[in-house]
Amino acid sequence: MAKKKLSLREFQESLVQRLTSARAGQTSRALLGVLAGRDYWLLDLADSGEIVPLPPLTGVPLTQPWFCGIANIRGTLYSVVDFSAFQGGEITPQNADSRLLIVGGRFGINSALLVNRTLGLRNIEQMEPRAVDADPRPWVGEQYADPQGNVWKRLNLRNLLGQPEFLEIGLS
Repeated sequence: MAKKKLSLREFQESLVQRLTSARAGQTSRALLGVLAGRDYWLLDLADSGEIVPLPPLTGVPLTQPWFCGIANIRGTLYSVVDFSAFQGGEITPQNADSRLLIVGGRFGINSALLVNRTLGLRNIEQMEPRAVDADPRPWVGEQYADPQGNVWKRLNLRNLLGQPEFLEIGLS
């Protein structure tokens, strides 16, 4: 039996519907999953903003290597940070799977994180909490293991967006 092809528009509408129902409390403890570098991250739906395919980026000279540039999304400019590279990881490839996670709107910052891809909604009730040493990065929250053994980290966007090193994109 052949798989039905899903258009990008149908996928986005389906994702918006699932995100909306999750925000309305219809999905129990659902979090948005993303892959950034080699790390799996979970974001609270209330904190996560829009997810968009990677648009053309305008580079900005004399900035940190993890700062990708500026994106114009429907007439609004967003600073784009390669989330993996920001943390000292590998540079995120800019390809058809890459996504921008617009994260700062709720916090009054026009910022977006470049991630390898989005992984849909995840239910942490189906994951096991992991006891780990405290992470020195204040944006890293609790960690969980899924049934496949993948380790997921909670992303605290408020703490990330409040970090001076995240806000200071210029080279010293």
